[in-house]
Amino acid sequence: MYRKIILASQSPRRKQLLQIAGVPFEVLLPGIEEDFPETLLPTEVPVYLACQKANAVKNQLKAENKYDSNIPILAADTIVILNNKILGKPKDENEAIYLLKQLSGNEHQVITGVFILKDQEYIRFSATTKVYFHPLTNEQIIWYVANCRPYDKAGAYGIQDWIGVVGVSAIEGDFYNVMGLPVSRILPYLLEEKS
Repeated sequence: MYRKIILASQSPRRKQLLQIAGVPFEVLLPGIEEDFPETLLPTEVPVYLACQKANAVKNQLKAENKYDSNIPILAADTIVILNNKILGKPKDENEAIYLLKQLSGNEHQVITGVFILKDQEYIRFSATTKVYFHPLTNEQIIWYVANCRPYDKAGAYGIQDWIGVVGVSAIEGDFYNVMGLPVSRILPYLLEEKS
């Protein structure tokens, strides 16, 4: 049903979501620094980074003479925005605790940028989900960081983790977008062509 793709991401959540959807894929790591021009609006950053990842993998395949334009390359990047400021991945325990204290009791946006290189063309878009947090106690935050170690997650949390069950009061939009991939929006682009 779905054609095989190359996933330009090391995210275990994105791999899990594609497996659930039944999309065959191979993982290739883009190996880029996630830097972006300061002139970009926060809402533009995830699509920009997804584009950089997809093109890095394409260039890597071309350098190895393995690039096939019939195999789509999918890249994504997810950010958390609170008060128009990007909350990135925490560097350590203290930063993770700090970020979660900022999110506690507040609404924020999770934006995933998607870039698909397909058949000499590309598709780019972003999906936004609003997430509302209950007020969290210091004990809850410290326990979560110590036990779940959310250092590879934007905003220092995974909605599929304990904190999502305990701390999230509501969402507006796609749950799976918060996990890192708006799967239902991507699937139509990955359908095999009918012969």
